[in-house]
Amino acid sequence: MADDDLRRFRSNRQDEVDSAVQYRAMAQAEPDDGVAKVYRELADVEEKHAGFWELRLRERGVDPGPRRPSWRARVLAWTARRLGPRAILPTVAQREAVGRNDYVGQSETAHTRMPAQERSHARVLKAMLTRSEGVAGNELARVEGRHRNVGGNALRAAVLGANDGLCSNLALVMGVAGATTSSHAILVTGLAGLVAGACSMALGEWVSVTSSRELAERELRVERDELAAAPEEEREELQLIYEAKGIPKDEARQLSQRLLDDHGAALDVLAREELGIDPGDLGGSARVAATASFLLFAFGAMFPVLPYLVASGTTALVTSLVVSSVALYGIGAAITLFTGRPVWISGGRQTVLGLAAAGLTFGLGRLLGTALA
Repeated sequence: MADDDLRRFRSNRQDEVDSAVQYRAMAQAEPDDGVAKVYRELADVEEKHAGFWELRLRERGVDPGPRRPSWRARVLAWTARRLGPRAILPTVAQREAVGRNDYVGQSETAHTRMPAQERSHARVLKAMLTRSEGVAGNELARVEGRHRNVGGNALRAAVLGANDGLCSNLALVMGVAGATTSSHAILVTGLAGLVAGACSMALGEWVSVTSSRELAERELRVERDELAAAPEEEREELQLIYEAKGIPKDEARQLSQRLLDDHGAALDVLAREELGIDPGDLGGSARVAATASFLLFAFGAMFPVLPYLVASGTTALVTSLVVSSVALYGIGAAITLFTGRPVWISGGRQTVLGLAAAGLTFGLGRLLGTALA
């Protein structure tokens, strides 16, 4: 057990040393003085954390030795100094986000600010990622909003949901068509695949949204407790986030103080600025999301099945392929709304890949049908 503790102490200390080296390099290469100051403050905190673990090691009679960054930290620091801090910012931010709760279950940090500070670092870096250089604030908000709408709105989800239904059910229908000539069997299988797939998608979406809401509620509870226990520290954290977005230090201090003075709005502001959570929404309704997923999957999945409702045999098979090909091309064309690629490239690629999957399952169905006959 003692050996496990020592390994944990050394690992924690190394992580802090690596982070401090990376932040120092990012600060050196950052042209914006305000942002560079934020990086230096982050490095200062990480170095204090490293000292904390060094003290724990010495208490166990172990000499921690000199602080040497790992090869990975050295490569990232070199990259930041040569290419600028934004070259490594996504990597550093992702690592902070993954490890933001690492100290929560460690008894040595239970009565320190270290767990809260690690969560704060993840939030600050998340704010850094949304900051662009050389663009006016209003213009930046307009452009970034447009990109977020294109990349993550309900239209994109609708297109991808319908695509899932179409591709999976086309492959299923063609697989059964390869194994049997019974149009009735193919129709029943296609309808069963439509319902089963739509239910699976709906359940998955319900679980996903519900889990996200529960996580958001937990984050809000943590933020509420921290706000009540240490309002000045929360104000400093909020000020640091505003500075990371490019707001001058004095203005950031005044803004953060005004927001914290209004206790009714403090939690709402902190949730939006630090956590990226809308307290009034918490990720949306799980019921609505599940219903939408069910309907969108079913919409796409119906195209391969429709011909078998009015025809049979080879006529239904060929018609199903034609109808599905047109739908695949249409979905590929719709995807260009998000990618900006030429319609014929996205539409053609989607059609070829969808038909390739259908051809594969048809061939497997034919082999199995022959072998089991």
